[in-house]
Amino acid sequence: MNNKTLDILDYNRILDEIAVLALTSKGKETIRGCKPSSNKKQVERMLHETDEAVKILKISASVPIHSLDEITSSLEQAKKGMFLRTEQLTRALSFFEHCRKLKRFMLDKESVAPVIATYALSISHLSDIEDEIARSLRHGQIDDYATQELAKIRRHLRQEQESLKNKAEVMSRSKKITSYLQESMIVEKNGRYVLPIKKQYRNKVSGTVIDTSASGATVFMEPKEVADIQDAVNVLKLSEEHEMEQILYTLTGIILENEAEINIAMETMHHYDVIFAKAKYCREMEGNIPKINEDYKVDLIEARHPMLGKDAVPLSLKLEGETRALVITGPNTGGKTVTLKTVGLLTLMAQTGLLIPADEGSEVHLFQKIYVDMGDGQSIDENLSTFSSRMGNIIHILEKTDNNSLVLLDELGSGTDPSEGMGLAQVIMEQLFLKGATLLATTHYRELKGFAEEKKGFINGSMEFDLDSLQPTYRLLVGETGNSQAFDIALKLGLHPDLVKRAYELTNNNTVTFPEKRISELNKQSLERQIAIDKYGRKRSKVQNKGGDITIFEQGDNVRISAIDDLGIVYQGPDDKGNYVVQVKGEKTMFNHKRLSLYISARELYPEGYDFDIVFKSKEYRKKKHLIGRKFIEGLSIDEEQ
Repeated sequence: MNNKTLDILDYNRILDEIAVLALTSKGKETIRGCKPSSNKKQVERMLHETDEAVKILKISASVPIHSLDEITSSLEQAKKGMFLRTEQLTRALSFFEHCRKLKRFMLDKESVAPVIATYALSISHLSDIEDEIARSLRHGQIDDYATQELAKIRRHLRQEQESLKNKAEVMSRSKKITSYLQESMIVEKNGRYVLPIKKQYRNKVSGTVIDTSASGATVFMEPKEVADIQDAVNVLKLSEEHEMEQILYTLTGIILENEAEINIAMETMHHYDVIFAKAKYCREMEGNIPKINEDYKVDLIEARHPMLGKDAVPLSLKLEGETRALVITGPNTGGKTVTLKTVGLLTLMAQTGLLIPADEGSEVHLFQKIYVDMGDGQSIDENLSTFSSRMGNIIHILEKTDNNSLVLLDELGSGTDPSEGMGLAQVIMEQLFLKGATLLATTHYRELKGFAEEKKGFINGSMEFDLDSLQPTYRLLVGETGNSQAFDIALKLGLHPDLVKRAYELTNNNTVTFPEKRISELNKQSLERQIAIDKYGRKRSKVQNKGGDITIFEQGDNVRISAIDDLGIVYQGPDDKGNYVVQVKGEKTMFNHKRLSLYISARELYPEGYDFDIVFKSKEYRKKKHLIGRKFIEGLSIDEEQ
């Protein structure tokens, strides 16, 4: 399963969405690096873990997972012989608290998650470390009572600092030096208490100049009496710093002594982070746990592509026993490619331990390899290079495929002469089947429908198409080949039956004629649709002309225009030929009634008495009409807009 295959099937996009739900950087990295496993026991274990985690989230969505980055870097720093700073110890304390909470949280959920709840038992009892750090720190700082010595030093330090401040204040009020002061106040400079002395009296005061004012008129002096006390304060501060370092080294040492237990706790928390990120994603998409088999059985029930959300049309298909190949036909944009991607992606998800968006009872085979060949969106003038590139990829698939491979081929044989492409498509499918691959292929070649019907181990499927709306329904019909929709659509749109018959015969080399029964059915359906009934029970009336009945639409009716596959609003009509003027995206164009079908009636869209000038007329026209309706204005006239 190379990375290109994983990209094509949107597997890496799914991992990115899950990684966002992880709470740790390491968890995000692990999820983005996930690869599908081919070990059945491992896959079943991972699925069971995810399923249990989903059950826990239904009880409580708040799982106490802690960031692992800081504690990892702290351990690395400690192993280099450096003590941890108080902020690092605070984060370590938070980690230990989360370990305790996580352990209690998981063991409380043992009844609903008996397997993953026991993982918490591997987290050692770290409360002794937690208690010691908590006792030594307070509000992110080392507490006074971390040690008796620190408490003693800080008590003396506070006493000396108070004495220092009092001495400075006494001197600032002393009559001996009051006349020398610029101001009667004490000032703190560089952590020292000083007096602002007039420059000319600096020699009158015994002390040290610490700083000078910007003008030079004032010198800030530390008196000798204050300096003696300050020196004592500084000695105590050095003692305090030394004692705090000893405390930090001691706490760091305690953490290092328990490094093995901390690493196990980190790994356990990381594993929970990955499991619960998967579970959050699977719960959001309402996934179910699939059964994993090694019997080549693929049974998806009401499956949806996770990127399409709840609006996706459910897909159901089953391959088992000798039936290992599905050939899907259908129109462009009918959902064939999405079908292939859904089967491939859900298989990859299951083998990664993810619940899949499919009903309970769904099964997937444990494939060793998944190969994909899908179009790359090149333009039509690059068909040759596209065909060459894709054929090279298919040859590689043929070489590597074995009986434990899932092969997904989109529009097999396209990009070359149809007859040659059909032949290549058939022999490629035959060879892949002979090599034992489980095969899903989409194609436009109708000849391959017959091949799949006759070939043992193959089954047909088609994407449903609604002929009434001329729109695909995106539903896969397994076991059905689908009708000849191109001819049915042509008949429905009004192409003469004789031309349709001739085209059908040419397509079948004049060996088969288009069934008259099908023409009768379509004509009957068309006749039944001529009388449209809206939600108010109104029947659309008809008028006769030489060409037959003309369906009558009302101004404001919202109609579907088959000729351009778009919606419009009826403005005027019909004329004697059954033509209506229909406004489409602000432009008024004429269409025959045969090309129109009621989508939403005017009565449903607009209230009674609604002014349709708002819909069909310009703002300038409506303004003039309003003015003329109020009073006569000389020279003002309006031209009827078409």
